[in-house]
Amino acid sequence: MAREPNRTFDQTIAFLMGLVRDDPRPYQARAARAQLPVRALLARLGDPHAGLPVVHIAGSKGKGSTALYLEAILNAAGLRTGTFTSPHLQRWTERYRVDGRESTATAFAALFARLQPHVLELLAEDPEFAPSFFDVMTAAAFVLFSEQRVDCAIIEAGIGGRLDATNVVQAMLACITSVELEHTDKLGASIAAIAGEKAGIIKTAAPVVIGTLPEEAEAVIRARASGLGASVSALGQEIGLHTAITPDGDLGIRVIDNESEFHAVLPRPASQCTASNAALAIACARRVAGNDEERLRRAVARALADTRPPGRMELISEHPWVIIDGAHTVASARALAEMLKELPARRMHLLVSLSATRDACAVLAPLLERADRVVVTSADPGRSMDSKRVAATLIAGGYPAPRVRAIADP
Repeated sequence: MAREPNRTFDQTIAFLMGLVRDDPRPYQARAARAQLPVRALLARLGDPHAGLPVVHIAGSKGKGSTALYLEAILNAAGLRTGTFTSPHLQRWTERYRVDGRESTATAFAALFARLQPHVLELLAEDPEFAPSFFDVMTAAAFVLFSEQRVDCAIIEAGIGGRLDATNVVQAMLACITSVELEHTDKLGASIAAIAGEKAGIIKTAAPVVIGTLPEEAEAVIRARASGLGASVSALGQEIGLHTAITPDGDLGIRVIDNESEFHAVLPRPASQCTASNAALAIACARRVAGNDEERLRRAVARALADTRPPGRMELISEHPWVIIDGAHTVASARALAEMLKELPARRMHLLVSLSATRDACAVLAPLLERADRVVVTSADPGRSMDSKRVAATLIAGGYPAPRVRAIADP
């Protein structure tokens, strides 16, 4: 762990990586003290999260896209936003955005230089329960957004919700995009258990917006909300969504929320999953900035026409077709496969990397049906599943061996 003050961006990254534990603390076992480290750090920083107007977004998938759609809508409506998402795709600075603009490397380094002395002192006091990597990343977001005096801080939860570092806020609105079996070693082995963890972000009397969820997940979330006097609006029930392909091949959406109606066109490639995330963002925006609905309608149409969340069915090229997607659950892989069916491409080549906690066969199954060739690699040597192991798993599952290739380092 570097103890000299951070002066450069590279020194900042070295400091942050030094906070990553080789032996992470057991998730449920530390429940009673889960948020004490981040709270201790925030107290030293003047509790910047207190009073911050927050929309808190959790979910197995879709939370990052929903956050970026919401950011775009609120910006177009004239509100000042701060957005914290994780993990980053290419640059560390992606995690922090103000008014839709990514932090600069200089500002990023300066922000953490201010946090570093407090983190080091807490490490010296109690190494076992000092702030973690994600605690520090979260605290930095609250400092930044408080100082920037944002009208709305859009905060994406990390894992789960109940015990997450981001859950120290008193959010004015909670959004739960989806619930699937994921991180079962931490969140529980059932849909109901995982829903309970995500429902932990719901606060007293603060409205809740949810996606189309499994019945058992919705029941858990509605029960939690009812106990806290929080209203729940669900996609497909209180929030209506209708889609249609436009003559230009884009995806038109119509969202009906209570008696309000919104129209937008999502640029291709887009799917029903994309539309659902956009609809959730519209519903959140209406609850945050719905005092002038005509203005909000114009903002929705303008913002969504120009927003393309990176790494989510991201179109890189049409000649040949190149799509990048971060699908990591069965449902998100299925949504990607449905979208790919619409492309006028004769053959499909997959280049894939999976984190070590994923079920390769289950996640890739919807995509393998159409794949002519599969190349498996390891995007992150420390966290990715071994490429040869994934290839062997696919072959053992029935995918033709001559069409699979493993490349350890892309």
